[in-house]
Amino acid sequence: MLMSNSDRVARLHYMAYSFRVLQAGDHVLCAVTGQKIALEDLRYWSIARQEPYADAQASARAEIKATGGR
Repeated sequence: MLMSNSDRVARLHYMAYSFRVLQAGDHVLCAVTGQKIALEDLRYWSIARQEPYADAQASARAEIKATGGR
């Protein structure tokens, strides 16, 4: 029987300009909002924190939190 990756959270390794799939799935969850992000729509992540973000605003909020607003 074939296993489907639909509606499964993927585990990724985030790199500059790309990511590598470590565990198959069709989406990840935004580290700030918890929103589902389809892998084909994923555009924002942190290499240092290995976290995905739904949009630029969520990415900025995570950076401010991580750096204490510096």
